Amino acid sequence: MSLESTFGTDAPVIGMVHLPPLPGAPAAPDDGTAAMEAAVDRAVSDATALDRGGVDGLVIENFGDVPFYPDDVPKHTVAATTRAATAVAAATDLPIGINVLRNDAAAAVSVAAAVGAAFVRVNVHAGARVADQGIIEGRAHDTIRLRERLGVDIGVFADIDVKHSAPLAPTGHSAESFADTTERGLADAVIASGPGTGEAIDDDALREVVAERERHGLDTPVFVGSGVRPATIADILSVADGVIVGTALKRDAETTAPVDPDRVTDLVARANTVR
Repeated sequence: MSLESTFGTDAPVIGMVHLPPLPGAPAAPDDGTAAMEAAVDRAVSDATALDRGGVDGLVIENFGDVPFYPDDVPKHTVAATTRAATAVAAATDLPIGINVLRNDAAAAVSVAAAVGAAFVRVNVHAGARVADQGIIEGRAHDTIRLRERLGVDIGVFADIDVKHSAPLAPTGHSAESFADTTERGLADAVIASGPGTGEAIDDDALREVVAERERHGLDTPVFVGSGVRPATIADILSVADGVIVGTALKRDAETTAPVDPDRVTDLVARANTVR
């Protein structure tokens, strides 16, 4: 996958659009119309703030829908995500990614195809993980075939050792390795993260991901998907090919708060010192 052709840079900074609770989610307002309007308004507001701050792309995610379905969200969630993503696509020309939590890759690809998104994020693409939703199994075989059936050029950004989860298999099993995710799972990019939302990945762990790529002679981009901060982004981009940033760009660094334009500008400026 060419990052330059997709994002206009070979070291993209991608900002998170965390949707508030969508209609039907436990924390959503009782008035479904109000919940939908609030989600759309917030999505557009955050997306435009990220755009003005200089990010190179966006990921739209149903972050407020806790507790998450493991792998098959209701149809109304797919519809609501599509509506919010459509509004964002109309408000910005940035490339958009879709993530449907916890791991509904089919829904993400479907929404992405409908709104003309550039990529999807899939938390468990290959192998299996234990998470608060139970055992989550990768469905790369279905995800890639759906993309081909729809005839769309949508990148699959796949997490390895995804946050808020633990491996199901013993240490050393290769089902979630870089090579299996990309060579057998056909992922277009890999995302490495810390243990939880907003938590940084260990430097040695990130370097090991990149080293595994090199050992297999691959050129698949590696993104860091959590814990990126203004103070660390330059060092991270000296190792990784791109970053996905949420918490650090929010008011008071609170994940559920609105995007803070000043934080976006600061982080992008520091990224620009090394790209």
